[in-house]
Amino acid sequence: MVSLDPKELHVSKLHGLLLSAVAPRPIAFASTIDANGRPNLAPFSFFNIFSANPPIAIFSPARRGKDGSTKHTYENVKLNHEVVINVVDFDLVQQCSLASTDYAEGVSEFEKTGLTPIASDIVRPFRVAESPVQLECRVNDVVSLGENGGAGNLVICEILRIHVSEKVMTEDGRIDPVKINLVGRCGGDFYVRSNADSMFEVAKPIARLGIGVDAIPADIRFSAILSGNDLGILGNVESLPDETDVNEFKLLELAEVFLDLQDEPRKLEETLHLHAKTLLAEGKVNEAWMTLLAFNNG
Repeated sequence: MVSLDPKELHVSKLHGLLLSAVAPRPIAFASTIDANGRPNLAPFSFFNIFSANPPIAIFSPARRGKDGSTKHTYENVKLNHEVVINVVDFDLVQQCSLASTDYAEGVSEFEKTGLTPIASDIVRPFRVAESPVQLECRVNDVVSLGENGGAGNLVICEILRIHVSEKVMTEDGRIDPVKINLVGRCGGDFYVRSNADSMFEVAKPIARLGIGVDAIPADIRFSAILSGNDLGILGNVESLPDETDVNEFKLLELAEVFLDLQDEPRKLEETLHLHAKTLLAEGKVNEAWMTLLAFNNG
C-alpha cells in the first residue's frame, strides 16, 4: 500500500486522488442570483445532507486551483443567503456538466445549457424545471476552509421547501431509487448511474442486534470460500438456527450431499460452504446458516 502525505503533494494531484477515492458523490446543481438579480447555475460534487431536523444540506464551491479566486456561486450566497439545490439525474447530466464551464460573470448558465428556469416559492433563485427534486434553501452560514487554490467553502443550507416530481415517486409517497435515476460524480471525467443494474440492498442492523462476525464458529469464520461480505451477512442475524432445525434441514435438503461425500470430509465441507455462499447471494440467510452448521451437526 502506498502511503502519502497530503502536504507533500501538489494540489492538483491531491485533488485528483481525493475525488477518485471518495466516490461516487451526489451533485448539488446550485442555482443562485447575483447582486443585479441575474441567475447563475453551477454543479458541485462536494455535497451531501447532514441533518433532517433541522433539514440541512452542505455543499462546497471551492476556490479555483489556478489562482485561489472564488466562484460566482460562493459570491452570490455570501451576498443573498439563498440557493436552490437541484438534484441531477441521468437525463440532466450532460447539461449539468456544461454548466460547470467557467463563463464570465453575468452570463446565464440557464441559457447556455438550455435548461428551464422556474420561479421558486420562497427564495429568489430559480429552480431547474428538468431536475426531479429541487430544494429551496436559506444559507445559514458559509465557512471558509482556507485562502489558497483548492480550499473549500462550506455553504450550510437550511431546506425550506422540497419539490419532487410525481414521476419518481411511489404510491406511498416515497422516492423510488430506480425511477429517480440519479448520477454520482467519480474521479476524472467519470460518473456513475444509479439504475436497477447498479443498485443492491443491504439489510441494516438498526432494529436488531446482530451476533457479529466474532460470534461465528471458527471453521466458518476462517473459511477459504466465504468472503468478508458473506461473513457480514452471517453476523447480522440475531441468533443461530437451533440444532433441531439444522438437523431437519440436513436430512431433508442436504441428505444427498452428505451421502455422496461421507468419506471425504474436506470436500464435503468445501461443498457446503460453496452452497451456503450461493444461498447468501440469493438472500437465503437462514438456509445458508443451516447449511454451514450441518457439517458439525449430529
